[in-house]
Amino acid sequence: MGRKAKIDKQMILEAAYELLDEGGIEAVAIKSIAAKLNCSTQPVSWHFGSMTELKKALYFFAAEKSFSELPSKMENKPAFEAFFISGVHYLSLACEHPNVFRFINIDSTEKTIGERITGPGSIFENQFDKESYEIIAREYDVPEEKLRSAVRDVVIYTHGLAAMMLFDDFKLPKEQALKMVYNMGVQIMGAVGIKPPEEPFI
Repeated sequence: MGRKAKIDKQMILEAAYELLDEGGIEAVAIKSIAAKLNCSTQPVSWHFGSMTELKKALYFFAAEKSFSELPSKMENKPAFEAFFISGVHYLSLACEHPNVFRFINIDSTEKTIGERITGPGSIFENQFDKESYEIIAREYDVPEEKLRSAVRDVVIYTHGLAAMMLFDDFKLPKEQALKMVYNMGVQIMGAVGIKPPEEPFI
């Protein structure tokens, strides 16, 4: 890249994302971004002002990059399959981009960024996988509280399995992990009256 090329926020975030993906959030620094873009540190500092602001922007950029395609993958699919697709996507991110997954789904932003950016209160106060919940609610007549709890439990199981797969001592083949998620989903959803397809899609 020529030194006279204009460096904008998008370019900086793309470079920061690549560093994150390759080496984790510890690899993301103003100097390393500048080196990747073949420019001085001035444009990076000018656009974001501080590493806290840069990492905050990177958090939302990485989340968007990681999950923006998921709604289209789930669109027009039967509810049970759409829910499983969201689990496949989540586990795939953990397997294929572990450093990105850890930054946006595991690590405390207070430690990695310098401040909490996910809002007040506990994550457990929110509806887990809201889009999947809404798809299932449209297709099945299940009491709201039971359905919310079932979706929550499947998501917690999937998240826990994905987190374990980040560490070599617990690493599973991706196909085995997907079968585990599917079987747990069948069990939990079946308990509230939601039956899987007669011909499994896994």
